[in-house]
Amino acid sequence: MRPTLIRTGALLLLLAVAAGAFGAHGLRARLTPEALDQWRTAVEYQFYHGLGLLLVAALSSYLPLERARWVLRLFSVGVVLFSGSIYLLSTRDLTGLHAAGAVLGPITPIGGLALMAGWGLLLISAGKGTDQR
Repeated sequence: MRPTLIRTGALLLLLAVAAGAFGAHGLRARLTPEALDQWRTAVEYQFYHGLGLLLVAALSSYLPLERARWVLRLFSVGVVLFSGSIYLLSTRDLTGLHAAGAVLGPITPIGGLALMAGWGLLLISAGKGTDQR
């Protein structure tokens, strides 16, 4: 489980750095300041949750295995839905996805709820693993 957490966390971080660089260099002249702020928000949340998965990997001996798996799932789904929808919403003028706003708008808070559920599960799972030094 720990290697999966580390790989997924590292992948989210790698993609967050790439998205941040793309926003700063490739989109800065093409997006409104408000849209660029939205893009940055998506990058930040993706980055935080990539680091969160590395934290879960480091603390995995203090967590039940199945709960660590659920944190991984919730963070992964949350990043895809939350950050992914914001990436798409912030670039809809550029990509022509104006109509997608009606669908993507409600997806963003669902992703946020998944992220919160992951942190909540981590909170209630602390100290319930096999190694309780």
